[in-house]
Amino acid sequence: MKYKLLSTIALSALLCTSCQDWLDVKPEGSPSQDSFWKTDADFTTATYTIYENMSLEETWGRDLFWEQGASDDIFFSRSRGNSQMNLANLDMDGSTEGSIKDIYSAMYETNAASNNIVYRALMLPSRSDVINYRLGEAYFMRAFTHFMIAYRYGRVDNGVPFDRYEDYEPYPEQYKIPEQRESVVDNYRLIIEDLDAAAALLPWFKDTKSDDYGRATKDAALALKVKTLAYWAQHDPAKWTDVPALVDRLESEGARGLLDDFSKVFRTENEWSKEYIWSVNSSGEMKAGSVFPGIMLDNKGWGRYNGWGNFKPTLELWAEYDEDDMRRPATIMQYGDEFKFFGENRKFYSSADLECGFHFRKYMEPFEHGTVSTTGAGISSTVSSNGNRPTTDLNVPIIRFAEMLLFKAEALIEMGKDGSEPLNRIAERAGMGRPYANPSITDLMHERRCELAGEYTDRVMDLKRWIAKYPEVKSVLEAPKHGLKYTDRSNPESELYPNGSHDLDGDGNVDIVVEQKVINGKTYNGVIRIMEGKSYDASKDCVLPYSVNEVIQAQGALKQNPGYPSN
Repeated sequence: MKYKLLSTIALSALLCTSCQDWLDVKPEGSPSQDSFWKTDADFTTATYTIYENMSLEETWGRDLFWEQGASDDIFFSRSRGNSQMNLANLDMDGSTEGSIKDIYSAMYETNAASNNIVYRALMLPSRSDVINYRLGEAYFMRAFTHFMIAYRYGRVDNGVPFDRYEDYEPYPEQYKIPEQRESVVDNYRLIIEDLDAAAALLPWFKDTKSDDYGRATKDAALALKVKTLAYWAQHDPAKWTDVPALVDRLESEGARGLLDDFSKVFRTENEWSKEYIWSVNSSGEMKAGSVFPGIMLDNKGWGRYNGWGNFKPTLELWAEYDEDDMRRPATIMQYGDEFKFFGENRKFYSSADLECGFHFRKYMEPFEHGTVSTTGAGISSTVSSNGNRPTTDLNVPIIRFAEMLLFKAEALIEMGKDGSEPLNRIAERAGMGRPYANPSITDLMHERRCELAGEYTDRVMDLKRWIAKYPEVKSVLEAPKHGLKYTDRSNPESELYPNGSHDLDGDGNVDIVVEQKVINGKTYNGVIRIMEGKSYDASKDCVLPYSVNEVIQAQGALKQNPGYPSN
């Protein structure tokens, strides 16, 4: 499926009559509801809309990633406003988190559109193979968007709003506020039901026609089931039991697996490889899909392209890797590292914005190609010509098979079994051999961090879901972050700044303190603090607050999460 976006007002109204306008007590109505839902083409057209939120800047473009500012992996390399910094500092109050509110609304809008397709398909006295396929997609996207809200907002004592339209008769246009479930466990149960329904109707990716690449598959449904069970296991450890067999099924029946070379995973030619499970289908030339590679690119792209430079790796993430771990140079660039940029051979440095000394390499492949114009601009068919919409040909992964192996290892460890087989497959590809014999949860945390750094796998929520059982993780979430200071930021061969207190502008005041620090057992010089520590309150910070406006407008139908204001 390549970039077919629906833009007609009529279809938007048709699909989203029960979306998020919770204050509107009058149903808006829909044009030709009964005449539309008849043919294969009608249902195929309807499904284009349920994928539209995947390409929004407000979702997998960058706004979901602002939450990762609270993790130990990334640093905001450009000064941010209060909304992003409040997320990074775990200083949330339901009104000053900025774009989080847009994500919440986008998920529910897609959920409503998916809900409508399910409802309309189930109304038919009989369904063609095509309509069953579209029904499977709608079940999956309903589950996917439900999960995106549930695991980030739902608590065991306070679930998230969700309705299944097929549970109502007549059509539930009158039910403007979905029922808030008593517990997130109830949400997870409903998500699993939808994923099972989706898996029964959808093809394996290996059996999918290339024209349908990017649509939901059985692989994606089973993989999201694994992830849902992992979050449910916080509240019911027995849910780990089903995970290993599901992962094995993805491999044996779905033909999913690991590529031999970690660095090849993040190349355009391999985006539909056996490691693929679910991603944001993207195109540079068509300016479609996720802008995340451009968001990660150094601000102004060394004069060649309008990179946005929002997110950079921390020294803590760099130090997590062993020196001979092949994933580190494929994930992160340090000063002096060679790379290709619009056909030019370069060495990495960064003089833009706030300093940390590192850059993510994972999403750089599309920028390797092309040429530099006479005006100095980078030109490539693999990259958007509009730097304000910096999409590339590289699909941004959301779930890949490596994460499934990590969940299998975690499940085995949590059940008191030996997780070495799946974990060693990850480590072996990284060039580490087979180092684990009966690995611990600490080993699992290490491999998960190194394997998935800089991806939409949610490091912050990993830490939060581990804290209850492994309280030592709290210190990781609360710790300050560090980077490296260079004497000449524009020189890739620059020396590190000498340790000590420095007056950079000659006014007699200390502007920066450069230290020697031991991080992850390794000694570094030239270290600067790039973000102060924060405190984590498990009683409330385990989930996000609902927007205070949403709570007020719901007039009692939406209960705020404990610890956050509701008015």
